[in-house]
Amino acid sequence: MEKTYDSPIEWVARHARSYVDSDGLEGGRLFDNDILLITTRGRRTGLLRRTPLMYGRDGERYIVVASYRGRPAHPCWYLNLETNPDVTLQVGPDVFPAKAIGVPDRDRPALWGLMTGLFPTFADYQKQTLRRFPIIALQPLPSWA
Repeated sequence: MEKTYDSPIEWVARHARSYVDSDGLEGGRLFDNDILLITTRGRRTGLLRRTPLMYGRDGERYIVVASYRGRPAHPCWYLNLETNPDVTLQVGPDVFPAKAIGVPDRDRPALWGLMTGLFPTFADYQKQTLRRFPIIALQPLPSWA
């Protein structure tokens, strides 16, 4: 099995390891929001990178926002998705493949409303930067049932 690397930020890495070690029983909620783990392939290194993210649901899809807490650049996990949209998700104890799909402009208002309704701080973060936060739909692949 290929090694997966967690964030170099220690508290984020501890969160991810706790999530994995407990099958999602620990770390599945943060700031009163549901958390999933996304594993992307590094666009430069080719290494597997695991990141905890807040998510919402839109039918079968998991919706995430590349806010990076309002910083001017996109987060690395998002940049990795642009190169390779095939990801692995862990939601609670379930681990499955998914495809990352950028949300088209026509769907943005509803999904932005969903996500800011779950985590109003996203709207505050957006005010801190000129960068428009990408909204990503993570679609489980049909092979996972």
